[in-house]
Amino acid sequence: MDKNPTNATVKTPASNFTGDVWMTPVFAGDGDSLLTCALVRFTPGARTNWHSHANGQLLVCTDGVGLVGTRDGKTVMLRAGESVWTPAGEEHFHGGTAENMMCHYAILDTAGAGEATSWLEPVTDEQYTTAHRAAGM
Repeated sequence: MDKNPTNATVKTPASNFTGDVWMTPVFAGDGDSLLTCALVRFTPGARTNWHSHANGQLLVCTDGVGLVGTRDGKTVMLRAGESVWTPAGEEHFHGGTAENMMCHYAILDTAGAGEATSWLEPVTDEQYTTAHRAAGM
């Protein structure tokens, strides 16, 4: 068993996120495992760009209320204790709602992935508003 140190929280790059988003790395593999995990905090209105993951991604909400949306228009509201799995290659975004912060663990398996995350263009304000309506907000 290895205890991991607490890592510094960093502001995420504006090239991949809209609004204020903070990330604390939790685990980045140990040579045998290529599992990565980060705690990500979104302020109201903040969100990722569209993106996908070579091996999929598990999001586990720890606090607040958020949205996860896909290119085909499916959107789910995510609350503390709930999780969402985005399969390999599915283009999606996630973040806080317009009025709520959201915090989640982002968990990835990067084995054989090359680039584990493929970052795309920002989610427009219109797409974000549409996602709220699709989630019943």
